[in-house]
Amino acid sequence: MAASSSSFVAVLTLAFFLAFSGSVNAQLSTNYYSKSCPKLFSTVKSTVQSAISKEARMGASLLRLFFHDCFVNGCDGSILLDDTSNFIGEKNAAPNRNSARGFDVIDNIKSAVENVCPGVVSCADIVAIAARDSAVTLGGPNWNVKLGRRDARTASQAAANTSIPPPTSNLNQLVSSFSKVGLSTRDMVALSGAHTIGQARCTSFRARIYNETNIDSSFAQTRRSNCPRTTGSGDNNLAPLDIQTPTGFDNNYYKNLLQKKGLLHSDQQLFNGGSTDSIVRSYSNSQTNFNSDFVAAIIKMGDNKPLTGSQGEIRKNCRKRN
Repeated sequence: MAASSSSFVAVLTLAFFLAFSGSVNAQLSTNYYSKSCPKLFSTVKSTVQSAISKEARMGASLLRLFFHDCFVNGCDGSILLDDTSNFIGEKNAAPNRNSARGFDVIDNIKSAVENVCPGVVSCADIVAIAARDSAVTLGGPNWNVKLGRRDARTASQAAANTSIPPPTSNLNQLVSSFSKVGLSTRDMVALSGAHTIGQARCTSFRARIYNETNIDSSFAQTRRSNCPRTTGSGDNNLAPLDIQTPTGFDNNYYKNLLQKKGLLHSDQQLFNGGSTDSIVRSYSNSQTNFNSDFVAAIIKMGDNKPLTGSQGEIRKNCRKRN
């Protein structure tokens, strides 16, 4: 009797565990839309490629949208919601204001997807696919995107202000920010490699190029030419995060860090005599190691607290709730 009752309890416990873990992310799958929207991937890809051919920087912008979505209450498309008279979204949070971009491209993708399968694919999933296609289009690794997320009916400007690590972060703060969304230190260093593409505004790196000492002097001098010391002057002037290949997804970001040519304070923190120096070295030596760790980390990031099942909704317009 005791044995059978204990095995019964074990089965119940297992059933509970499976039910519970299923509610976390087991409903996400790489073939989620294979029957309901078979043209999804080709539709997204062609729109992303078209946008990047018009402006190479857009690839980095779309990849960044995925990060900034997932870090704030999970990958739920909340970053796409516009502010209205009775709704405050995340677009005007400090990390996103005058900075997050690519919303028009997401709108274009959504329209194209709605044409081939109306009311089926979430905006949250479109952001996830667009991030992958952006990396691939710029020469980065490919991966199978897990899908099945639904769209949030809410957003949180306050959470966006506290959850997305700012460029002033030190190493401990970076490790902590990523840990809060279930990502390891290695994941953090790998995902920071997304800064192999894209641009940053002067306001994000001014303090580094004028005040810090762990920076290559000629590199700092070059960056100062387009970023005046005075706050309010040239704040939105841009510089490439990777000085070598700003529109190529490669491991030059890490090679730059070895030479003290990280543009942001938070970039150089990864190689500054701390615990992550060895990871940076390994990625600088091996594009393959970087690619495989980046893929593993971005898949893990995409698993962060998705809305599934009957949670949330499938937005008709990515900018507003149905």
